[in-house]
Amino acid sequence: MCLGLPAKVVNIDGSSAEVEMMGVINKISVELLENVKVGDYVLVHAGCAIQIVDQDEAARTIDIFNEIRELGIK
Repeated sequence: MCLGLPAKVVNIDGSSAEVEMMGVINKISVELLENVKVGDYVLVHAGCAIQIVDQDEAARTIDIFNEIRELGIK
C-alpha cells in the first residue's frame, strides 16, 4: 500500500520544490508532474510529488492524519 501525504508547494527550483508538510519544509522532486506552481497542493510519496490536489482535499486529508495522530494510532 502506498501513502501520499499532502503538502503545499512554497518554492520551485527546476525539477525540485520545497513543500510545507504538516509544519515542516521538505525538498521533493516534481519531475513526474507538469505545471506545478507555488501555492499548489501535491501528494508526496517517497520524496516525489505524484499528484496535484485541490486545497479542500488536502485539508481533509491533513485533518484525518491529525485525528489519527491524536488517537495515538501508529
